Amino acid sequence: MHAARLSHSPRLQRVLNLLEDGEPHSTMEIILGAQVCAVNSIVSELRANGEHIEARVIDGLWHYRLIRSAS
Repeated sequence: MHAARLSHSPRLQRVLNLLEDGEPHSTMEIILGAQVCAVNSIVSELRANGEHIEARVIDGLWHYRLIRSAS
């Protein structure tokens, strides 16, 4: 897979901005909040750009959460 560069992708930037609160967000929340499709692919691209994103099922729905290390 060829991942877009975060610095050149408004699509990736919108999703990252939404996830920056560190809270879990469902796939639908991301689709609606960032106006994107294919959330799993976007998460893969963000990971390829060095972001650490946790994915887990909560109440039967996939949720994604940005993990930032405490510096």
